[in-house]
Order: sequence, then C-alpha cells, then structure tokens
Amino acid sequence: MMSNVIYRNGRARMPGDITGQLEYAADRIGDASRADLQVLLRRAALLIRNAAPIGLEAEMEDALLSIAGELGMTRNDMIRHIVREWLETNAYLPVRELDEDGEVSGNA
Repeated sequence: MMSNVIYRNGRARMPGDITGQLEYAADRIGDASRADLQVLLRRAALLIRNAAPIGLEAEMEDALLSIAGELGMTRNDMIRHIVREWLETNAYLPVRELDEDGEVSGNA
C-alpha cells in the first residue's frame, strides 16, 4: 500500500492501522497516488460500514472515558487494552513476555 516515494526514502514509516494510514496519507496527500488513496478509502468505508459501536451503561462509559483520559488513550484503545488483558489473564491469548534485562521505558 502506498508504495510511492514517501515510503522508499525512509523519512517515515507506514502505520499499521487504517486510521494511522489515513492520517499519514492526509499529511502527504501530494505524494499519494490515486490508486493508493482509493485503496485506503475503500478499506475505511468497509470498516465504517461494518463497525458496530459497543453500547455501555452510562456509569461504565464515564469510568472508561475517565481512565482512558488519564492514560492518554482513546475509548477504543482502552477497550482493546481491557479485552487483551482479560484474554491473556484467562489464558485465551499467550501472555506477552517482557525482556527482564532490557529497557522498559517506564513500563513494568
């Protein structure tokens, strides 16, 4: 995707998620080809069409938004984080291993 010069010259790295890719393309709209933009827009349309919001009770929503704000995360990022933690805790996903000898950048 977007294989044009903005990726080959090493100035920037393509984000992995569609939102990041759209923002990246918007910042470099002059460098993006028509075909690349078509692919991004079609993927975005598909995601929007298939998106079903998670409805939460008001007090749950307030708590979620409060915590997400404190951690500098979006609501959706917070939900993804909570679900991943739950899946790992309950052995539905393998637990991510930490390199005990490496740098943790403030994360334990």
